Amino acid sequence: MLKKSHYIFLVCVVLLVLAMLQLPGGTMSKFKLAISGLFLPLFGLSNSTHELVGEATGTAISKRELLLQNEQLRHDNQQLQIQLQQTAAIAAENARLRGEIGWARPTRWRVKLARVIVRDPSNWWRSMEIDLGSRDGLRSNLAVLTSDGLVGRVQSVGETRSQVVLLGDPNLRVSAKISNGETGIITASSSAPQDQGMIGLEFLSGASTAQPGQSVVTWGEGGVFPPGIPIGKIVDARPKEYGLSTEARVKLAANMGALEEVWVMLP
Repeated sequence: MLKKSHYIFLVCVVLLVLAMLQLPGGTMSKFKLAISGLFLPLFGLSNSTHELVGEATGTAISKRELLLQNEQLRHDNQQLQIQLQQTAAIAAENARLRGEIGWARPTRWRVKLARVIVRDPSNWWRSMEIDLGSRDGLRSNLAVLTSDGLVGRVQSVGETRSQVVLLGDPNLRVSAKISNGETGIITASSSAPQDQGMIGLEFLSGASTAQPGQSVVTWGEGGVFPPGIPIGKIVDARPKEYGLSTEARVKLAANMGALEEVWVMLP
């Protein structure tokens, strides 16, 4: 049973409809426009919401794709850092050779990304294996580095993997140059523990002016390592052999304790 209030409401609605039917044509059109004006914003808001949801769905990128893009950007950034290293080395070389003629034009470094696949705990600071080999264009005596600095060199090459000897191996020696122009030999030594990322710089002159904080880069003598690859910075220096020579300790630029990916410098 309908309540009395319901009957009253229905009667009002009927009377309102009858009154609207009796309105002139012009007035009726204006009334319809007013009613539609009240509801159009609601319809527009609904349509806009559907459009935004559709656009968001269409442009959504999966988490895996974002991770892959981030990894690619990280590799690109490392490669740019290596190119900046070469640019700095070329600038220093040009400053030294300015005014001279007949010097060879430097070639651009070509690097290839490799992943560390084996690292023996008993030889942690001396060697490792990477996932590139002869089929990737590798050969022995190629420089291996990170975007921070030198790591070592390729020692032996298989078809799909290669052995890399690291700076922590006493048998690996690298000709190096300090930012003050002095030259010496980088080698592992007992006074520079590798577990602290330290290496020795030997055969400096007895009158060496090596100071803490000076940069050390590859010199280029010997034909294995191109000049200008960052090695590290001097921590301290002390006289050796009764003052006839000087030995410095160098903090390596590359984190030798956490090598997962490296760059091999191709011929």
